[in-house]
Amino acid sequence: MSILAKFIQSNTDWKKCPDPKLPEYALIGRSNVGKSSLINMLTERKSLAKISSTPGKTQLINHFLINNSFFLADLPGYGYAKVSKKSRAKFAEFTLKFLENRKNLMCVFVLIDSRIKPQKIDLEFMEYCGIKQIPFVMCFTKADKLKPRELELNIENYQNEMLKNWESLPETFITSSKNALGKEAIYEFIDQTNSLFSN
Repeated sequence: MSILAKFIQSNTDWKKCPDPKLPEYALIGRSNVGKSSLINMLTERKSLAKISSTPGKTQLINHFLINNSFFLADLPGYGYAKVSKKSRAKFAEFTLKFLENRKNLMCVFVLIDSRIKPQKIDLEFMEYCGIKQIPFVMCFTKADKLKPRELELNIENYQNEMLKNWESLPETFITSSKNALGKEAIYEFIDQTNSLFSN
């Protein structure tokens, strides 16, 4: 299938985001988790989302319209490397306001680097989503950089860590922007979830 993807706008105020007449999916994760690469893989565009070697480059809420049927919202990463604490708090505040107030937000894709052990900041963010009753899924990135058994063990470790505080686990996707792993599964999930949207 061919993907029609269009950049709509960037800002820091949820009230100025696109009219919530279509379902919306937000992507968030630690800086340098591969968020821009994943967006480009999903949209079949090489530079729709700007990729940078500098963590924390996304400092705005960026909206993309996909197939004229839903929005992707690219949110600032948490755990920025080179911004001041004041800026970090400001980013966090407008991101949380967006997550808590967007009525058309169907799900948050929490991006997790599949190569590293469970990170406190990721676990805390997912706990926040649970408390605020914001639907989310776990999306493991950079799967191509591991051997299959290593990948399996890392994800198992993560799930075991989650089960210390969660009764059940959210849906999980395994992705690689290099070979489009996970693309079909994500679109299938979005299609199913879109059918639940009511304006």
